[in-house]
Amino acid sequence: MPREVARRVFVLATVLGLAAGCSTPPPRPSFPDLRFTAQPPIQLNVARIDVVTAYQAPFRPPNVEHSFPVTPAHAMENWAHDRLKAVGTSGRAVFSIRNASVIETELPRTTGIQGALTTEPSQRYDLALEANVQIVDDKGLEARSATVQSSLSKSVLEGITPNDRETAWYGMVKDAMANFDGQMEREIRNNFGPAFVQ
Repeated sequence: MPREVARRVFVLATVLGLAAGCSTPPPRPSFPDLRFTAQPPIQLNVARIDVVTAYQAPFRPPNVEHSFPVTPAHAMENWAHDRLKAVGTSGRAVFSIRNASVIETELPRTTGIQGALTTEPSQRYDLALEANVQIVDDKGLEARSATVQSSLSKSVLEGITPNDRETAWYGMVKDAMANFDGQMEREIRNNFGPAFVQ
């Protein structure tokens, strides 16, 4: 190879290498905390409200909720703090988080030439929420109870970027909690009655 050609190849390779080294991934998106203060609180005729997280994330596959920008359990805790308000002088309400899981499932994909030419869903995420609100009197006896379960599934396409995946996860929790919010308020008002809900 002539010296001038070799020099040009070297310069081109160096420039391409520097360009590749300078490329940085896009910044990770920032997600606001999920709060529920847009609606007035549900006033309960109790002296205090306890929030208990009975669900423990396994932190291993197929569970992925611990990787979410806002975890389902955290969103449910926020819901209890924002929507439930103690306005009585005795007894207590206990908000218990029983499930706040997200399961990741790998989906089958088309192989061969057809698979190479198509973009298909690669993973499905199944989110499940369950919580219970109990009214407990000063003797420790349950006076009223309301339980809500909410679920949501979403699939993402193969080749999705990490940022787009986190955005999809955040949207899942936001949508599931909007459904949970409406369901739990209805259950509390229907099951507790005017003696315990003001």
